[in-house]
Amino acid sequence: MLLSLSQWLMTLYPEQLGFLRVFQYLTFRAVLAAMTALLIGLAFGPWVIRHLTEMKVGQPIREYGMQSHLGKRGTPTMGGVLVLIGIAVSTVLWFDWTNRFVWVVMLVTFGFGLIGWTDDYRKVVRKDPEGMRSREKFFWQSMLGLVAALYLAFSVSETSNLRVLELFLRWVTSGFSNDLPPKADLMVPFFKTVSYPLGVFGFIALSWFVIVGASNAVNFTDGLDGLAIMPVVLVGAALGIFAYVTGNAVYSKYLLFPYIPGSGELLIFCAAMGGAGLAFLWFNANPAQVFMGDVGALSLGGALGTIAVITRQEIVLGIMGGVFVAEALSVVIQVVWFKYTKRRYGEGRRIFLMAPLHHHFEKKGWAETQVVVRFWIITLMLCLIGLASLKLR
Repeated sequence: MLLSLSQWLMTLYPEQLGFLRVFQYLTFRAVLAAMTALLIGLAFGPWVIRHLTEMKVGQPIREYGMQSHLGKRGTPTMGGVLVLIGIAVSTVLWFDWTNRFVWVVMLVTFGFGLIGWTDDYRKVVRKDPEGMRSREKFFWQSMLGLVAALYLAFSVSETSNLRVLELFLRWVTSGFSNDLPPKADLMVPFFKTVSYPLGVFGFIALSWFVIVGASNAVNFTDGLDGLAIMPVVLVGAALGIFAYVTGNAVYSKYLLFPYIPGSGELLIFCAAMGGAGLAFLWFNANPAQVFMGDVGALSLGGALGTIAVITRQEIVLGIMGGVFVAEALSVVIQVVWFKYTKRRYGEGRRIFLMAPLHHHFEKKGWAETQVVVRFWIITLMLCLIGLASLKLR
């Protein structure tokens, strides 16, 4: 919004308001987006927490869970609303409204946020311990992920929505030909020319898996004070750098990345997400005054997955988000092994002391703050490895 306003003012008063050209610089707007989201979060955090407390949306704690967490019962949840407010206001203020990629990420973010809000609302307001049933939640996640994946399959290589529609219609009338431009291939990091053509169906399937998988992986990670939000900030910041590179014709050519016009504007969203996330951490640090809830975890995970798809960094997301991947895998492995051993031996057995993975380490005697900080350090190291793929090719 402010970009368009500055451009309009400069056309009226080009000599007097020439200094407004600074708004054309993507990095300048990204810094201001981060600062705006941070200040919004810090300013409105107490108000949001107070209203959540008045609404009595306290976090339910499972009796069979960690006994050390029982003292957290009643702490306000659904605090992810604070993060989404900061992201929405800051992004709308600072990004180029004509950029379709930011709108797609916003749609996924707030769509998944609505799913998470419904789940949280049923749990804490209606007192339904299950919230949304797993199948219902997965269905709506899948629908939203498929819509985004289908659009991105034709938009990564095009610069206008009209061309995207033309490509889609051509694909349908040609009998669903699987051809896509090379920039839509699956890129393998650390190699100059290694990539795998996916075709339309392959692109859609991979994009759906990344978006929905990232959303649920962040949700599994959100179990300790501050555990999920800092890795989201770190991974989001790193993806912002990839977005800036792929959206710049010079840098992308030099670093052997596909040039994706318009993707650089995602840096604004990533900066806003970083600022909003740090503001939330101010209140979510141990002992937490508020929890993120599904409304925050599902939406932020979906945002990370969508940005990775647009910038063609799905594998790099898996590297940098290794903590999220490990948390999700620990749940899948635990459930599958328990069901298998129960069917074969008549008694379910466990591989981990408790899943998700962070609870396993708590059971082994790690303090909550130790688990959180060590997972932060691991994420930072993995993000540096991912960023190394910019040059090590």
